[in-house]
Amino acid sequence: MSLRCSSAALQPPRDHAKGRQLLLCAGIALALGGWVSAHATDASTSADASGADASFDRSLLSGAGQNTVDLSRFEHGNPISPGNYRADLYLNGMPTGRANVRFATAPGQVTATPCVDQTLLDKLNLRPSNLPAEVVAQMKDPAACVGFDRVIPGANLAFDLSSLRLDASVPQALLGLKPRGYVGPEYWDAGVPAALLNYNFNTYRSSNQGISQTTAYLGLNLGLNIGSWHFRQDSTANWFSSEAGAPARHQWQNINTYVQRDLPSLRAQLTLGDSFTDGQVFDSYGLRGVQLATDDRMLPDSLRGYAPVVRGVADTNAKVTVRQNGLIIYQTTVAPGPFSINDLYPTGYGGNLDVTISEADGRTRTFVVPYASVAQLLRPGTTRFDIGVGELRSTLIDHKPTVAQATVQHGFGNLWTGYAGLQASQGYQAVLIGSALNSRFGAVSIDLTQAHAEIPGFSSQSGQSMRISYSKILPETNTSLSVAAYRYSTSGFLSLSDAAVARDYSRRGLDAFTATLPINQTFIDGIPAQNLLTPAQQAALNGANYNPALQSQVLQRQRNRFTLSLSQRLGDSSGSLFLNTTANDYWNRTGTDTQFQVGYNNTFHQVNYGVSATRTRDPVGRYDNQYFVNLSFPLGQSTHSPTLSFNASHDTTSGAQEQAMISGSAGVDNQFTYGATASHNETTGNAGSLNGGYRSPYAIINASYGNGSGFSQAAVNVSGAVVAHPGGLTFGQPMGDTVGLVHIPDAAGARLGNASGLRVDGAGYALVPYLVPYNLNTITVDPHGLPLDVELDSTSAQIAPHAGAVVMVTFTSHNGRVLIAQVRLQDGKSLPFGAEIVNEKGTVLGVSGQAGKVLMRGVEQRGLLTARWNNGEGMQSCQFPYQLSPRRKGQLAGAFEQITVTCLRSTSVAQVSGSGT
Repeated sequence: MSLRCSSAALQPPRDHAKGRQLLLCAGIALALGGWVSAHATDASTSADASGADASFDRSLLSGAGQNTVDLSRFEHGNPISPGNYRADLYLNGMPTGRANVRFATAPGQVTATPCVDQTLLDKLNLRPSNLPAEVVAQMKDPAACVGFDRVIPGANLAFDLSSLRLDASVPQALLGLKPRGYVGPEYWDAGVPAALLNYNFNTYRSSNQGISQTTAYLGLNLGLNIGSWHFRQDSTANWFSSEAGAPARHQWQNINTYVQRDLPSLRAQLTLGDSFTDGQVFDSYGLRGVQLATDDRMLPDSLRGYAPVVRGVADTNAKVTVRQNGLIIYQTTVAPGPFSINDLYPTGYGGNLDVTISEADGRTRTFVVPYASVAQLLRPGTTRFDIGVGELRSTLIDHKPTVAQATVQHGFGNLWTGYAGLQASQGYQAVLIGSALNSRFGAVSIDLTQAHAEIPGFSSQSGQSMRISYSKILPETNTSLSVAAYRYSTSGFLSLSDAAVARDYSRRGLDAFTATLPINQTFIDGIPAQNLLTPAQQAALNGANYNPALQSQVLQRQRNRFTLSLSQRLGDSSGSLFLNTTANDYWNRTGTDTQFQVGYNNTFHQVNYGVSATRTRDPVGRYDNQYFVNLSFPLGQSTHSPTLSFNASHDTTSGAQEQAMISGSAGVDNQFTYGATASHNETTGNAGSLNGGYRSPYAIINASYGNGSGFSQAAVNVSGAVVAHPGGLTFGQPMGDTVGLVHIPDAAGARLGNASGLRVDGAGYALVPYLVPYNLNTITVDPHGLPLDVELDSTSAQIAPHAGAVVMVTFTSHNGRVLIAQVRLQDGKSLPFGAEIVNEKGTVLGVSGQAGKVLMRGVEQRGLLTARWNNGEGMQSCQFPYQLSPRRKGQLAGAFEQITVTCLRSTSVAQVSGSGT
């Protein structure tokens, strides 16, 4: 395609008509150029991403383009030079990893194409079979270049040079059945040795009716990574100032201490120390000991949770489309014959799948696959287990028994999953067996637990507990019955935790089921001692085994429990209704604890509004009704427009309250937050508060102040993280258990795109929090924040870390001076447009623009540069040395210098003519 505007139109306009002509001509050129680029990208089927030819009219350039080089190398898109490229790999649109890919230019071709070897195939998770011996030999030959279509017929590669992304397109039948999102364990990164600290500090001062108190809280999460072993310790500290004559006091609490490592071959984690059982089969409880349990995070996203396998038969090369609730959730192309799709992403609690097979000859067939899910359902062939042995952890007991537990779940097919479990402890045994079913009428799980407990001083306790769960989505009515669960336990049933508490109570002379006071309770003047004495005095009176937690604990022996969560959409613009209810009753007390909530939410233009009502009944039979209305809308159209909200509520115990709030954010990264609230309560009167926050690269700071009738409040919260690693000490925002440590030398201030406010510090490091373990995580760098004299080989990287790892991600940077050169030839003419400037190493530093000006990055303080170009008759070149002035102390890193130089075949001298920023 050729674009031409008259050269007269591109001369400086002498009147408004010619000015309009110039603008129109430029607009048409840009529009058509964009059309060519878009169609070229769509048409790309190989590493030559251009796909379409374009010729350049040199008369569009200054001086009618008479002083230009041969631009033919750009007529087939942006040419790719031979060499090695570090590229992000994608297979049918899904990321698979990152690899060095060699590109070579075939005879007669302008641009280089990727060379396929076994390493590249492994990174793409491809295992082609029956390869010709000749192709296998050429893949091993470093001098040969094997095309992708020779390895896998019908496949192709497309390379995006600007983002260093290599896309592989392979027919589904030849994929080797690798699930979407799969990252092999051999690519999981164990990280570097590191020490971690997460901290959260909060101080709060309140004054009410002249009585003031200050409290402070410090939460610490400590970690140490050595090889594959990860040590973790969680603890809290609380401090309370003196109040009304009571002395100041403080408390230190150890929450968890354990060491953990992955066992990829078992898809499990081994934990030593304090941990919790997973709660998938039996109720979860704290365990101090050894636990081996599967970790579903080691599965790709497409295999987590439950989704059925879609099976069918295609007569031709067919397109298979899977819809759920009218939305396309999966589409692929299959070869003739049987096919199966086993990597659907789980979508909530389900909804039947409508499968359409579109044959190549135009025929279509449809069928339905039932899909409803409960928590116990697993995919066909998936197994989950949890084995633990150790000491029961509970703050309610002093005599902590040894416990052992084993559970297993297995998906036997699309329709059902079986599961079972065993528990054993001193004086306690339990066995559970159950099954979960997926049917067109919904998903249901049913299990039965038989338990036996020996309580000293009481008769043996034996009983059963039955649990039923159900879920169903009705697309015809937009009804979602998320969870409906019912549990019934006989009077003799005790869970493991309840049995341990009952046995411990009995050893202390307590009846855990009917009384809260010891049988031999101590009284002082007819009043129980616990009502008169401090905890320390009670401990001295009752002996070393005194436990204040036992003085007020009564086991509630549950009889029935029912929960329901239901949502109903009323149409595209009519909002939605929701209903939640819970009801519990017990064998050893009268009455039923109930909570019932119903509400409605909708949006009108930019206004969000909702109403809800909640009714609760406590164990003593008192009812509490609460009504709530909320309304919110933005005060403007910009991204930083604040939001105004109004809330009104009425509570049986607290009365009516009205509240108005305004909140928003500011800053390039939305790093600043603010808010103000005004409220009125019919009981306590008027009140107001202000709050603000700042998310810095190194910590998050929030503060608030409030004032009302007879009270005031002020608070400050600071949270963040510190990581000690081989490169030093790095501060950052609060992080999860799995962390990315980005290293970009000489790139202080560069911004990362993974979270708001992330910046590279002065040492070249930054913390990226909350990485997803065992999955590909993309780390991106915004070059906008880089110093002008720093360049990166790439601005994104992908990593798949082990859980708990601190993974080092290094971006290669090049630091050099920035130079603008005005280059002329010996005859006084400007250097031809499009000439390349290379240094002594052959690295291209820049390309000349019009009038012989060249912007070069990465230049040294002195050196010899070569200009080379093709004038249509052959390659031409000239050289010029240069020497820049030493950088002054404190001079900006982004400063550049300008030189004027004559390029000769012999030595010439460049003179500095100016500098700037």
